[in-house]
Amino acid sequence: MSKKTFLGGAIILSAAGLLVKFLGAIFRIPLANIIGADGIGYYQTAYPIYSVLLIMSTSGIPTAVSKLVSEKRAIGDHYGAQAVFRAAVVLLFFVGIVTASVFFLSSKYLVMHVFRAPGAYYAMIAIAPALLFVPVMSAFRGYFQGHQDMRPTAVSQIVEQLFRVIPGLVLAYYLTSKGLEYAAAGASFGATSGAFMGTVVIVLMYVFRRKDRRINLQNSAHEERPGQIMKKLFAIAIPITIGAEIMPIMNVVDLTIVMNRLQDIGFTYKSADVLYGQLSGLAAPLINFPQILIFSMALSLVPVISAANETRDYIFLKYNVQVAIRSAIIIGLPCAAGLMVLAEPIMLLLYPMQKASAVGSASCLFILASGILFLSLVQVCTSILQGIGKPEIPVRNLLISCVFKIVCTYLLTGIPSFNVRGAAIGTVVAYMIASILNLNSVLKFTKCKFDILLFIIKPALATIVMGTIVFISFSALYKNLGNLATVISVFLGMASYSLMLIGVKAITQDELMRLRKKFRLV
Repeated sequence: MSKKTFLGGAIILSAAGLLVKFLGAIFRIPLANIIGADGIGYYQTAYPIYSVLLIMSTSGIPTAVSKLVSEKRAIGDHYGAQAVFRAAVVLLFFVGIVTASVFFLSSKYLVMHVFRAPGAYYAMIAIAPALLFVPVMSAFRGYFQGHQDMRPTAVSQIVEQLFRVIPGLVLAYYLTSKGLEYAAAGASFGATSGAFMGTVVIVLMYVFRRKDRRINLQNSAHEERPGQIMKKLFAIAIPITIGAEIMPIMNVVDLTIVMNRLQDIGFTYKSADVLYGQLSGLAAPLINFPQILIFSMALSLVPVISAANETRDYIFLKYNVQVAIRSAIIIGLPCAAGLMVLAEPIMLLLYPMQKASAVGSASCLFILASGILFLSLVQVCTSILQGIGKPEIPVRNLLISCVFKIVCTYLLTGIPSFNVRGAAIGTVVAYMIASILNLNSVLKFTKCKFDILLFIIKPALATIVMGTIVFISFSALYKNLGNLATVISVFLGMASYSLMLIGVKAITQDELMRLRKKFRLV
């Protein structure tokens, strides 16, 4: 197997991720303008439980597939890699049936007695079938990622999002006349149609490549039994799944705490639903945009780190660790600063038909944006630890951070002057603690050393200059250009930050050459 860094796969996934998020914005922004904060509240209420069950079936096992396939290919065991994949498909098929059934049957009880949001019932029912398809699709993605081929994942992501956006918006628009709860259900059904089409596409890509698999299998022997494979899958998948479930479970707890604490301090159910919609439906999704590149890196890191660790190529392993952490810092810092400086203008630009909600959610965006760097480090360090066979460590660290999140959210949301912003603060505190603990573990187990000047000071200097330029340009242009000033300021910020990175040599000449080569390959 040729030695490849994670950057090639990360670039492919990042390009797809940008398109997927663009399509998501096309979906989310008109949807918010169509059904408002009330409808978004119904729509978002369906997602915490859905996310818990979805991650249960799509985080641990696909990552385990990617890791084991990569390791077996590194030692030439192509038959073993294929056996791992087949076992995972069977397992995830049954997991999908169970999770979809649990979600469907428990929906009414949850919305009536736990969330106290009865208007979200139809949205939950509409999204339930997606849990049948996404697990199987994720098994195929894990298989291709184990081959360090990110193109099938990228294509399936784009197809999935296309068939989520178009049916979701069409149904939401036509069902608005029947009530916001039905419109939210129409939007939720988009996830089901997208999951189905994404699965169809990646299965077809697998079928069309069967000739290449036959050639590899001719020169490979396999000695492991299915039971042994399952044991290995579970050994890797269980801690990863537990770790991946923590934040969705915390979001469910968050929803319960926020809705109840807001009503405890005098807000009506409807007012509490609007505030929660502003936090989770309007502000929080914007934090996901900067994470496209980070998530792509994290996904690409696992097979590369695993293969290097399996073959004991520790120099190559350390190189990838250093590049990944530097990339997380270089991406996370400017994204945090930009969203903080332009929090309210960005919200008004995106949600012009919901001005009151846009202004109300701007403070939540400001707070959440301050945690982008920490979230970036959490994701990258988690993948590194998974790749070197230490998946239980990020689980422990995330559990510790979530204790702080619960306490902060409960205490601060109960203060009228903080209200829903208390939940945003709790989220940032959790990411900060988890990132510090994860980074410390990475340094301990990989023995990597970092140059503070190159890793921290230079990117921070470039970020300060960028933030200043963004603030000054927006202030000077807004009076005459209105919302267009926000767009111009964003592009000026991107250009100034890129130039500053090169100017202060935060990116070396060698790294620029490597990036140019990767883009040519893509």
